[in-house]
Amino acid sequence: MIGRILYYPTLAWNVGWCSVTGRPWYNRLDDTVLLGALPLRSIMKTLVEKENVRAMVTMNESYELRYFTPSDKELSDLGVERLHLSTPDITATPTQEQVIQAVEFIHRHRAKQNSVYVHCKAGKTRSTTVAACYLMNRHGWDVETTHAFIKEKRPVIWLRDKQMKTLHTYYASQVKPSSGKEPSR
Repeated sequence: MIGRILYYPTLAWNVGWCSVTGRPWYNRLDDTVLLGALPLRSIMKTLVEKENVRAMVTMNESYELRYFTPSDKELSDLGVERLHLSTPDITATPTQEQVIQAVEFIHRHRAKQNSVYVHCKAGKTRSTTVAACYLMNRHGWDVETTHAFIKEKRPVIWLRDKQMKTLHTYYASQVKPSSGKEPSR
């Protein structure tokens, strides 16, 4: 409920803050993943034409997508496949099932040399959790290395205890070398 109440004021704040400070709406993390804020219709042409985005991982609840973002049909018309993993803003973190599904989706598009736009409302928390799991899986990095890498690329990220726990759980079950599982590359 708190997320719904704060949604439009915080979205307006993000748009205004980026306009005033010049802070980027999104940042490229590697040859596949771009981590960013809500993909407004006004930036979709840039994402598709300049960044080669052909897939999108959406970590928003449905109400967050109603007015300013492209619909599934609009994305399809642009040649963009969306994976929508609804995760509440402010109070939640993606589940292990969601991050596993998202990482597999990203790797599938990486194999096609597509870029994937991973986003939530501000590109700070929910989407960062997913992007971090992908990077740990791809490179075999630990949580601290991954967090520092993303923080350098996108300084505005904000992972709280709940998100860090998600990362540590993912690392232990999907990446950790002693688990005998090789990272996907």
